[in-house]
Amino acid sequence: MKKFVIILSMMALLLTTSCAKTETAGGEKTIRIAEQYGIAYAPVQIMKAQGLLEKNCPGIDISWEQMSNTAAIREAMVADRLDAGFMAIPPFLIGWDNGMDWKIATGLSSVPTGLVTKTSISGLAELGEKDRIALPQPGSVQHILLAMACDRDFGNPQKLDNNLLTLSHPDGMNALLSGSDVTAHFTSTPYLEKELSTEGFHQIISGNEAFGDEFSFIVGVTTKKLHDQNPQVYAAFNQSVAEAITFINDHPQEAAIILSETYELPEAEVLAYLSAADTKYSTTVKGLQTFSDFMLKTGYLKKSYESPESVVWEHTDYED
Repeated sequence: MKKFVIILSMMALLLTTSCAKTETAGGEKTIRIAEQYGIAYAPVQIMKAQGLLEKNCPGIDISWEQMSNTAAIREAMVADRLDAGFMAIPPFLIGWDNGMDWKIATGLSSVPTGLVTKTSISGLAELGEKDRIALPQPGSVQHILLAMACDRDFGNPQKLDNNLLTLSHPDGMNALLSGSDVTAHFTSTPYLEKELSTEGFHQIISGNEAFGDEFSFIVGVTTKKLHDQNPQVYAAFNQSVAEAITFINDHPQEAAIILSETYELPEAEVLAYLSAADTKYSTTVKGLQTFSDFMLKTGYLKKSYESPESVVWEHTDYED
């Protein structure tokens, strides 16, 4: 009986071993995370506000960075200044295509996206050589969605590539609404809704229309170094993302209260964004194969992956 109790005690100790009690292979409980702008990153804000990483990995040292586009995140990861980042699938694939040793760890969100322009322009065909289209960067999900629409409508995915202007979402919105040289802006919630509520502007194509279905707008990506050398921190990262998503889905009103301060927006407005029909927060990655196939066919990628496991970490949910 005494041996049985000892065995049970040992099993319980193993099962309850936490990030705080186990030294990682790298010897440090640290993580450096990058995010970008918009409601699409709401679970990240909930993670920070509720201290979920600190709860799931006591004693962890966290560094948060807000960056204007994925190019900056990629450069920081290559320089070993970041361990994890939140971004869209296309720029992740471009980094992987260029040899970056990283994979997708989790899905995060799908939110309304669209191309907004002046009401005098009724469609893509009316955008000329001098019209400037603001988006976060070439190779961004907005760029690839625009290329998908051009491929479908004109048989030329690169038709508007020379019209692109790299601006963050806030700067792109300001440039469009101020009447500057920017003619159109491919953006997402909440900038999309603010532009559409402004007289003289309308949406000529949505992200789902360009893609042809729903897709993950943002996913969470981690380096191989974090995954391999700090497995407990990696696990805590994924657990925290999942808990933040569950909180938003189960308690949208409470989430809106927290996020209203973060985004400096009224609670009712934030709740409307969180509850919008096209807004979904999920750990499942959706659209990976479709993006990869299109980008390979049209020259935005040089190679395709042999299997999804080549670009997603184990236990990551995905579907196409």
